[in-house]
Amino acid sequence: MPEIFINGQAVQADDNQTVMQAALAHGFFIPYFCWHPHLSVHGNCRICTVEVEGDGGGWLDIACNMPVAKGMRILTDSDKVRARRKQTMQFITLNHPVDCGICDKAGECTLQDYHVAYNGSPSTSRDPKVQSTKFFPLSQRIILDNERCILCTRCVRFTREVSKSNALGVRNRGDHSLIRPTEDRSFDADEYSDNVIDLCPVGALLSRRFHYKARVWYLKPTPSVCPGCERGCSIDLWHRRPEWKLSALDARQNNRIDRVTPRENPAVNGPWMCNKGRDLAATFERARADQPLLKGRPVDSTAAIANARQLIGDARHPVALVSSWGSNEELASFKQALGGRFECFVKADVAAAPGETLADAILIRPDKNPNTAGARALFGAAPPRFAADTDLVLVWGEGTNFGDLPPRAKVIFLNAWLQPENGHADVFFPISVQTERAGHYTNFEGVESAFAPCFAKADTVADAEALFAALAVGPESGA
Repeated sequence: MPEIFINGQAVQADDNQTVMQAALAHGFFIPYFCWHPHLSVHGNCRICTVEVEGDGGGWLDIACNMPVAKGMRILTDSDKVRARRKQTMQFITLNHPVDCGICDKAGECTLQDYHVAYNGSPSTSRDPKVQSTKFFPLSQRIILDNERCILCTRCVRFTREVSKSNALGVRNRGDHSLIRPTEDRSFDADEYSDNVIDLCPVGALLSRRFHYKARVWYLKPTPSVCPGCERGCSIDLWHRRPEWKLSALDARQNNRIDRVTPRENPAVNGPWMCNKGRDLAATFERARADQPLLKGRPVDSTAAIANARQLIGDARHPVALVSSWGSNEELASFKQALGGRFECFVKADVAAAPGETLADAILIRPDKNPNTAGARALFGAAPPRFAADTDLVLVWGEGTNFGDLPPRAKVIFLNAWLQPENGHADVFFPISVQTERAGHYTNFEGVESAFAPCFAKADTVADAEALFAALAVGPESGA
């Protein structure tokens, strides 16, 4: 491990590290646009210039592509470095539009940050800015503002090195260069295309769904887990900050998911996620069930619990179909409260949709449920079955065809969404969803990941964990 000196401080670097990697690993910040720890080095932007001290006054070079060498002495913020970075920023912003007021990246844009830190003065050019394509449709999900693009090529490298779609490239040269789809590929076919929006250091690559929807400083991220498959990617759900709640406009905007981004987790998904996870708002914001029912008749929670307890107490051979979307906490609560009373089987709440990718070599897994592993660890992997004398079925979550249930069996149904089956059950309980509670999922590799609540649940909606404890039948009922 060679010893190098950064700003006069000795640090131990790895043999195969660059100056950029060694500096960041030891807490020395060096700015960058085109460099990314999970992509190849291209050295396009030159903003990561540092000074190497040496005989004859030393020299300036880019940190992202400079291998460490024993005894080298690096200055990351000298006068020479700051002067070079100012020149670099002047060049990068030469034709960049000053439209930060309407740009979705405003507040998260490193170009803004570095302009304040390393430039901070008006452009020296008096010539008109080069105009380019505005809002070019890269795909059905992403639009490109070429005037904002600084040609860092992160997006191009992502499609070639990570998603392997090879769907993007650079056309033309000089100040006429443009990011464009390659002629023989479709960016729509890239299951990971939305990652380039996160990768873009400026506001060039824009999500159609998020475009002009909210300013990022009005939003806050809540750590969560993608329930789209058994991978369980770590994600952030972005929603309105309480202190910025809307009063005059539609109040529902205060309780919606504005966007979903990956939360880096080396043990699960690294820094990426698939497009399906980006569309979780459509899953969580379906029409909700919020009223307990007895054969379709609205009742209060007390009456529903009393009726369900009676059914459980009277049953001779009850069967439970356990949700693979239930959290580890909910599953443990069910096992403790009711697991000894029911014959339990883990079911798939969600199956792959028609045309959906079943699996790939990156992140996507064939089981489209987030906690099958956690459920099977408690209740086994046997497929659901019913005996001839099954007289009660507790159905927890989606995915069950009520026509396949024993015709004479009573049904207790726990579900979060408005569905016809809600009114067909003998007792129906509306339950909370992942965005309304805290918990953990266990993915197919045994990694446990936590999620936190974003929103408050309705008063008439039950948390399954507490509901199972309330449904526990005592010895006086014959259980």
